[in-house]
Amino acid sequence: MDLTAERLANIAPSMTLSVTNRAAEMKAAGEDVCSFGAGEPDTDTPDHIKAACIAALEQGATKYTAAAGLPALREAIANKLMVDNGLEYDVSQISVNCGAKHSLFNAILAVCDPGDEVIIPSPYWTSYPEMVRLAGAVPVIVETDEKNGWKLTAEQFEDNMSIKTKMVILNSPSNPTGAMYSRSELEAIAEVALSEDIVILSDEIYEKLVYGDTEHISIASLSQEVKDLTITVNGFSKAYSMTGWRLGYTAAPEKIAAAIAKAQSHSTSAPTTFAQYGAIAALMGDQAPLNDMREELDMRRKYMLSRLNRIHNVTTIEPKGAFYFLVNIRKIGLKSVNFADKLLSRYKVAVVPGIAFGNDYTVRLSYATSLDVIKEGLDRFEDFCRSY
Repeated sequence: MDLTAERLANIAPSMTLSVTNRAAEMKAAGEDVCSFGAGEPDTDTPDHIKAACIAALEQGATKYTAAAGLPALREAIANKLMVDNGLEYDVSQISVNCGAKHSLFNAILAVCDPGDEVIIPSPYWTSYPEMVRLAGAVPVIVETDEKNGWKLTAEQFEDNMSIKTKMVILNSPSNPTGAMYSRSELEAIAEVALSEDIVILSDEIYEKLVYGDTEHISIASLSQEVKDLTITVNGFSKAYSMTGWRLGYTAAPEKIAAAIAKAQSHSTSAPTTFAQYGAIAALMGDQAPLNDMREELDMRRKYMLSRLNRIHNVTTIEPKGAFYFLVNIRKIGLKSVNFADKLLSRYKVAVVPGIAFGNDYTVRLSYATSLDVIKEGLDRFEDFCRSY
């Protein structure tokens, strides 16, 4: 007798975690594995953030906070959104959640009823479709093109809309592609959303990891009308190396913000209290560790781009943000899981199969690892690709 809920029957486990775990098991067994699977920075949380958390803990910050989070943290987030993104929010419109993944799920749960459709450009972050399904809604996957930088166009958005469309999910910078939407691209997408009052869920978790002269633009900043349809999601995991702290946040129109807070009050309540004090220090304290990490990632990015462009039977776009390359392996003639399995078994290199992101002829390589690992891993990766 199966005692599990039917709604979980078609929910896939995280393939990104599966690859990371397999590589870790091989390393533990003594094998020399070069892993490009990481979805988190390879630096530690900055000391001043840890110190703020420890101080709060020692001072007794061990009780509940409001379900939407500490008022002081929400004020710091509101200030950040104003200064960095040109977005004005009252603290009542901000909810602090148990990681940006939790923020995304809360947002979907607050907006979507069973049967509603959510447009998701592919390649996508692996959890988007599963969260939509868990909420009882229907993911509508729209395949994008490498020639267009793996980005959704306004025309594709409009062509895939129906009377059931309730939401569109955007991720800029993107995991897994590193692509970023320009102002004009966002304006065109926003115009389509405004035409039918479709909610825009904007995942901006990689906002601080942007390279060169590329400008990150929050779609909610385009106009008041767009802001009134947009839920902005961000957090602390990527910019401040706080993946294990589980702290994210939403900024949303008043009614949606209230619905998000309501959902959270009956599920997790607020995130860990003393961790929230660390988040205040992250936003208001020294940004030098973030800047140093971004410079290091940019150096690795440039190196990887030059190396990948030398391999004749794979292609990739230049990532403008985040810390990933999505490599097109179609010319090699293997699907992504087969490619990744052979690469790991024969050459001891771990990559994430693109099927996890909705495209079975790609693999994702993270540069959130040391340059030594990147150099050795790319030597092996190139040898493997040239064998086909």
